[in-house]
Amino acid sequence: MTDENGNGPNGAGSLEQRNRRMVGKVLRVFFLVAALYVAYRIGLGVGMSASDGNSPTVPPSQTVFSNTESREKTIDFSLYWKVWNILKEKYVDRNGLDARKLFYGSIKGMLAATGDPYTTFFDPEEQKAFDEDLSGQYEGIGAEMGVRDDIVTIVAPLDGAPAAKAGLRPNDKVLKIDGEKTSGMGLEDAVSRIRGPKGTDVTLTVYREGTETFDVTVTRDVFNVKSVKTEFRDDIAVIRVSRFGDSTEQEFRDAVSQVSVKGSKGLILDLRSNPGGLLETAVSMGSLMLPSGEVVVLEENGDGKRTSEKTLGGDVLSNVPTVVLIDEGSASASEILAGALREDRKNVVLVGKKSYGKGSVQELVPVGTDMSVKVTVAHWLTPNGNQINEKGITPDVEVDLSFDDVKAGRDPQMDKAIEAVHGIVDR
Repeated sequence: MTDENGNGPNGAGSLEQRNRRMVGKVLRVFFLVAALYVAYRIGLGVGMSASDGNSPTVPPSQTVFSNTESREKTIDFSLYWKVWNILKEKYVDRNGLDARKLFYGSIKGMLAATGDPYTTFFDPEEQKAFDEDLSGQYEGIGAEMGVRDDIVTIVAPLDGAPAAKAGLRPNDKVLKIDGEKTSGMGLEDAVSRIRGPKGTDVTLTVYREGTETFDVTVTRDVFNVKSVKTEFRDDIAVIRVSRFGDSTEQEFRDAVSQVSVKGSKGLILDLRSNPGGLLETAVSMGSLMLPSGEVVVLEENGDGKRTSEKTLGGDVLSNVPTVVLIDEGSASASEILAGALREDRKNVVLVGKKSYGKGSVQELVPVGTDMSVKVTVAHWLTPNGNQINEKGITPDVEVDLSFDDVKAGRDPQMDKAIEAVHGIVDR
């Protein structure tokens, strides 16, 4: 007689029985370990495939993140899908939820948590708008937007665009868009609300320093804006550059050719309300205005390592006395070029108001056929190592341009620039 464990009356079962039980236990442990190892290798393979960008797309309901370890510094990524499922199961208007918008929104929220308004995600619609900005064809109000002191701010209205025609100015604080407060609203969200089809209106509630809060209604339009305009005032050439886009380099080369043909004694480079754009365009323009091999800008990454962008040759303007006009709307590439001209040449004077102070470098990383992530990877410094970000470029001669001046058609900044360039010529 044996008990439930197969042992005899004295609890000792036969040797054969005990051997069979031992072999069974060993086999069970072996198969358990083998199964865990296979699962680990499969998971590792999927993870490596995902990191290479080769993982297949799957419905959210079929996606599982598993990280339930309780060690310090670990993150339970299953929390994301727990919240996702709570929305799907409990949200009162769950039938109206758009899974794609939720997914894109979660990516934007992750990037917004960096606290950097320039690190952001472009969904297909926003990517299209970004490409339009660089091409010079726009649909909307035509104003570069930024965030300053956590407030959506107009960096610069573009020349000839509806925003400029409506009287909007650099540093105007946008408190509401069509009556909705912008506090807590991300930059890309604000821009998407301001953009819209031709012929439609958007009303912005604006605060401007020294004035009461007021509403401005702007009618959106489709417009092409040339980025470079040239005029001649006697023996002084004035080149106005409104952005650093795809076509700017060639337009600037054409303007420089006109200056050379005219034999102008002095040059005014007007970068007011220029929100910037492509770094390579700024370097190309600097190459026409600085000797070969001069540093245009320094880039400093998160480890403090610095690299330089230098002129490429082709200088034709470095001996021409030059005044650079800047204001609160001069940002990014405008600040780079203005700083380089002042620090690399002795015959340059900066006139106007302190620039915006946008001195961070963004890299555009494609993450799909029509989507990208714009991520801040470094800061820009002037050739002498001066910080631009949040400090801006201070002009040598400060001149204000008031709202009354604009209404009356006066431009004291340009008047001072003409005076200053003649002063350099007569040295």
